[in-house]
Amino acid sequence: MSDLPTEHPTDESPESVAYRLLLLVADLESKTLHGNPAKDRTNADRQWVLDTYAECLRAIKTPENRKD
Repeated sequence: MSDLPTEHPTDESPESVAYRLLLLVADLESKTLHGNPAKDRTNADRQWVLDTYAECLRAIKTPENRKD
């Protein structure tokens, strides 16, 4: 996962906003995206990253379809 940008994207495309939301969700769920987790965090696996990013992108593109 070393190809992940270390800074937040600056544009406001849905993909960039979804990426920033992914980072926030990862933090809230105590996931690390960069390997060596701290003792209070776990590694986000590939499936979690893809599913969570897809969910974030859907939430940004079609917020009216979000399930509560």
